[in-house]
Amino acid sequence: MTVNVGTIDRSLRIGGGLILIALSLSGVIGLWGWIGLVSLATGIFRSCPAYSLLGISTCKRA
Repeated sequence: MTVNVGTIDRSLRIGGGLILIALSLSGVIGLWGWIGLVSLATGIFRSCPAYSLLGISTCKRA
């Protein structure tokens, strides 16, 4: 797996994913809120398959 998710991007993905999951669990937004698992996973593993396909990386290059 190639690391292609930077620090700010990672924080936003994890935060947004947790919010969507919490809203889904509380019944506010329904089952589609579980899509937050995808965002959470890409943030935790720092790899986004869509970024790989499009040649995008938000990581700083040293």
